Amino acid sequence: MPHFLIKKEEIKNNFIELIDNENLFHLIKVLRVKPRQKVKFIDEERNVYNCEISEVNKNSLKAQIVERAQSNRILNNKIVLVQSVLASDAQNLLIANATQTGVKKIYPVLSDNVSVSLNSLKGKIEKWNKISDENFKQCERADKAKIEEVLNLTDALSKFKKENILIFAEKYENKTLNNCLSNIDLNSELAIVIGPEGGFSENEFKYFIEQDFKLITLGKMIYKAPNAAVVAISNIVSRIE
Repeated sequence: MPHFLIKKEEIKNNFIELIDNENLFHLIKVLRVKPRQKVKFIDEERNVYNCEISEVNKNSLKAQIVERAQSNRILNNKIVLVQSVLASDAQNLLIANATQTGVKKIYPVLSDNVSVSLNSLKGKIEKWNKISDENFKQCERADKAKIEEVLNLTDALSKFKKENILIFAEKYENKTLNNCLSNIDLNSELAIVIGPEGGFSENEFKYFIEQDFKLITLGKMIYKAPNAAVVAISNIVSRIE
């Protein structure tokens, strides 16, 4: 069952009341909920409310709280994804995949071999956040993923500690994943870096090597970028969570 993010002030006398907001539109217009149906909400403090709808009107909804619990669907570590922007459908899939795997933030970046221009990305952050929000609801994670503004690759990497940058690029691999994770700082953000459809350029590999960044392979298989993100994140989550 998908859940919907609410604010504390929407809870009144053991009822959750929605008036003229996006959640109300989704529940009434998309899901077409009716009285006595079950619905789930979550607040900013990760409290989950299992509810039964008692009233549905055109501009409001009222649901009685049946059960409360604290959600544990959240990663303990600060895993973020730094990913070269992909063509539209692939980018949308990557945002959905990354949200479902639990990353805290997504940094879309412009690297040498991306197939889109900066001008073509105007307004995309809002769209990507909506995709992320829909997947937040569907997978019932306790926190929302944040989509950052588009940066160039070097500016994005400058935001992280060197030991916490893991670049998945098998062409010049120089570390195993287990070796890389042995000296990371788990109190800081851990950046998982995924390249574009055409891979990183030779100049970018030269920069990575000069900076002594950790270059890691995903194994024997070659993955499309949206799937590479899932494989990389899942491998790391299984080792450090």
